Amino acid sequence: MTTPDTAPQPLHDPALRGFASDNYSGIHPEVLAAIAAANDGHQTAYGDDVYTERLQDVFRDHFGPQAEAFPVFNGTGANVVALQSVTHRWESVICTSTAHITVDEGGAPEQVAGLKLHVIDTPDGKLTPDLLRTVPDRMGDEHFAQPGVVSITETTELGTAYTIDEIRAIADYAHQQGWALHVDGSRLSNAVATLGVSFQELISDTGVDILSFGGTKNGLMVGEAIVVLNPDRVRGVKFLRKQSMQLASKMRFVSAQLIALLSGDLYLRNATHANAMAQRLAEAVRGLPGLTVPRPVQANAVFAILPREVSLRLMEKFKFYFWDESTGEVRWMCTFDTTEADIDTFVAAITAELAQ
Repeated sequence: MTTPDTAPQPLHDPALRGFASDNYSGIHPEVLAAIAAANDGHQTAYGDDVYTERLQDVFRDHFGPQAEAFPVFNGTGANVVALQSVTHRWESVICTSTAHITVDEGGAPEQVAGLKLHVIDTPDGKLTPDLLRTVPDRMGDEHFAQPGVVSITETTELGTAYTIDEIRAIADYAHQQGWALHVDGSRLSNAVATLGVSFQELISDTGVDILSFGGTKNGLMVGEAIVVLNPDRVRGVKFLRKQSMQLASKMRFVSAQLIALLSGDLYLRNATHANAMAQRLAEAVRGLPGLTVPRPVQANAVFAILPREVSLRLMEKFKFYFWDESTGEVRWMCTFDTTEADIDTFVAAITAELAQ
């Protein structure tokens, strides 16, 4: 391979830092190295390569011998394919009103998968068996989209983490009703880091049927995976992945990233660091006059309420978003490359703006 005489220069300012999303960070160096290591030579396309074969062993090490992984491009694709594989066309998906599949996926579950979403309001982003009992008992009624699957997010969009017992209780209730359980695990690594448990304990052993496993928010360039945990309940993932335009031709590069993330402890190191930076941020701003932290900080998200004009001034220097415009609530996300200096600089700016 030849290399250019002059290395390409970045188009952005590498010193620019923000707290809008854990998707804003770059690629972890170990993941970037894994991509480069997989680059030379030829490998069979569409997943029939040694990296994707090795990836199956890696996922089984974490989720048990029954696990089968299907790499995809992104989280929306993972969710859409996973949900299709555990539902019939006349069935609905039960989720929270804050779930990514209903708020931030552009209608993809409805448009691509043809699925009705049955949303339930929750105070903390979590479903419970009691909340699931509020679903109308209209089984067999052709005028009502029949529930087929419960979808929960770990960690939730409100930054909370389901415990082992909470997921098991949902799985038990769902299975009693004949429903499957899907987990949107875009930040699953953050959950196992904060709970101090393994993937198998939190997901496989609790009765989850299918998982969307997240990588991009935890140091990958691109790539997630659908993990089938109950093959008796899941149908046709490999066909649905192709129909949903989520089958990568050069899949070895997606698989190589996931291997780098999961074959050692990189997933845990990255998530633990991101969580710790969120705790540092929350602890530093608690007690500042005019600012409140209204939600528990259990992973890498910090929610805060402060005057709107203060947030707008801060957004000119640090990218982040309003979570609820009506209350002035904002969300600050930390990631694997957030530094203590980033937090301290941000806190100093918040303090200065609040003092005006």
